[in-house]
Amino acid sequence: MKKLIYLLFTYSLFVLALVSCGKSAEKYAAIPAGATVLILGDSLSYGTGANTGEDYPSLLTKTTGWNIINEGVPGDTTAGGLARLPDLLEVYQPKLLIVELGGNDLLHQTSPAEITQNLNSILGLAKAQGIQAILVAIPEISALKAAVGNLSDHPLYEKLAEETNTPLIEDVFSDVLSDRELKADQIHANAKGYAVVSEKFGERLKEMGFLN
Repeated sequence: MKKLIYLLFTYSLFVLALVSCGKSAEKYAAIPAGATVLILGDSLSYGTGANTGEDYPSLLTKTTGWNIINEGVPGDTTAGGLARLPDLLEVYQPKLLIVELGGNDLLHQTSPAEITQNLNSILGLAKAQGIQAILVAIPEISALKAAVGNLSDHPLYEKLAEETNTPLIEDVFSDVLSDRELKADQIHANAKGYAVVSEKFGERLKEMGFLN
């Protein structure tokens, strides 16, 4: 009986390892240098808290060689991003869409269900036009976790990414905004913080296969 339990336990670990390897090994088509990449976001993409050119989209442009269009609008919400997106897709026709939204919704106590619905619609618009999208996770609003430097991503992002099979960049803003030296204020990075965001985004993009 003990041997049977041991074998079942070992088999379960083996299956979990295979699943984990499968997820980490998933690769996407590389985006070539010069291709247009659209970032749909809020003040975190705009670069609030740093000087012009110190925002992470500008830094990513230099390291990736992509033509990155920074459509980060301070104060924007998932509903606002959804309203803006059709015209942006028509004008820029990007190869890749990076979606960084939800922080202002969480600050305004918008329900997770409504945030999820709006983000799902944004991803659906991109998919309908054959545009690959990436979702960026945003931290939960927690004064206590912020005070002790232990922010974590809101779980809605991981859930939505799994349900829609959308690649997710996670733990980047949570880590940066947990470090006082990387923040301009409680909800924005400083220049040093955006440099870290750009570096981490680049690492994730390479792991996913988007960046050679």
